[in-house]
Amino acid sequence: QVQLVESGGGLVQAGGSLRLSCAASGRTYVMGWFRQAPGKEREFVASIRGSGGTTSYGDSVKGRFTISRENARNTVSLQMNSLKTEDTAVYYCAARLEIGGAYDYWGQGTRVTVSS
Repeated sequence: QVQLVESGGGLVQAGGSLRLSCAASGRTYVMGWFRQAPGKEREFVASIRGSGGTTSYGDSVKGRFTISRENARNTVSLQMNSLKTEDTAVYYCAARLEIGGAYDYWGQGTRVTVSS
């Protein structure tokens, strides 16, 4: 069982930046970020593989968000720049042990609010 703990959420003005972090209690292969805004379905934000560091991004955040990980510390971060009000959501860290398939573990979420 792997536990994920997010940190770094908060309130920021549009155009600003915020950095989210997630610490895993064990080794994982793929780590990712998802978000869910009020009244909307959960949306994929970004993911990164443990081997080689291949990244993937959702269309709405490409060019603005950057995902990175530190394998030695089992942590993943999400640098969010040029934030928009539509980025307001609860952000969840997720991890899986295989290259494909569903995510096995989820964090409790951290809230990000972008004001205009």
